[in-house]
Amino acid sequence: MKFKVGDKVNFLNESGGGVVTAIIDNRMVKVEVEGGFEMPVMESDLILDFRAKEAESITNQFRTRSAAPTPAPQPENNEPDRVSEISPYFEVKEEKGIYLAYEPRDHQWLLTGELDIFLINNTKYDILYSLFMEQDDELVGIDYGSIPPDSKIAIETIERDDLERWNKGYVQVLFHADKPSKLFMPLHSKINVKAGRFYKEGSYTATSLLSGKALIVKLSPENALEQVSDSLLAEKQGFASKQTKSEAVAEKPLIDKHKTAVNEAVVDLHIGELVDNILGLSSHDMLNLQIDYFKKALNSAMINEYEKVTFIHGVGNGVLKNSIIKELESYEGVENRMASISKFGVGAIDVLIKTKE
Repeated sequence: MKFKVGDKVNFLNESGGGVVTAIIDNRMVKVEVEGGFEMPVMESDLILDFRAKEAESITNQFRTRSAAPTPAPQPENNEPDRVSEISPYFEVKEEKGIYLAYEPRDHQWLLTGELDIFLINNTKYDILYSLFMEQDDELVGIDYGSIPPDSKIAIETIERDDLERWNKGYVQVLFHADKPSKLFMPLHSKINVKAGRFYKEGSYTATSLLSGKALIVKLSPENALEQVSDSLLAEKQGFASKQTKSEAVAEKPLIDKHKTAVNEAVVDLHIGELVDNILGLSSHDMLNLQIDYFKKALNSAMINEYEKVTFIHGVGNGVLKNSIIKELESYEGVENRMASISKFGVGAIDVLIKTKE
């Protein structure tokens, strides 16, 4: 960040300028121009007004010579706040959830140069987070803190040569709201981004979570978080009710209901297995219920270190199968293949989860 609040700046590609009034993020600032109008401007489109700097320097020198000696001031930290809104000027289109993002600092060179790493809280909850990375064959605590709702935090700026120290690790998250309608269990999510992805242009996609293209890792969608609630709504959504008693009762993970062998499970996604009565449900409603349960089951399997989950989607017109394959593209550390034809025919898919490196 080369500007700070109060700097006088000129526009690089057009006449005029103004004063920096706010730091939006590590690439964009807010500038007040003549007339009191404020506008967001990319740092790369600005240059310091050196004439104003020189005048200020002369004034300061005069004051220093004429004023009585004073104690040396304490160093001031001009580093802008690492936390900023996700998108203060545009609608966020991504699914609600927690994300990790690797954004090239110079978008003209996606595959070279520095990368900015962000942890993104695209939920309506305040979160407390801890970030750990596997570096030099050991787990290192990198950062911890809080992020307000619909905000992001700049974790670090790294060189490409350091990628192998920043592509594997873990994020742990707690969720808070003053008057929550839901309570969530703490999130524990593994980070495992293959190094080769950073050198493929297709890995960097335009996103409303940031100002440009980035490699996005979805740590967990909000609707896949394990909920703690006694409400009827929670029961309808398929979450197990947690009763508050004098002695806590351990709740079985969702995936354990489908366990067939050690670290393996079979989940039948036929709509008749998920709801008792389909009266009034459209085909779109039923597909949403099936995909929602698929994500909850897979998330539970990954958290509880299952190695294989077979999802029975049926034959049909292939809509559910294609939707599952599309969803799997947003998960790290998973592969899929056709399930055993002798056991399931052509109506099932195996999801293989990599639990060990």
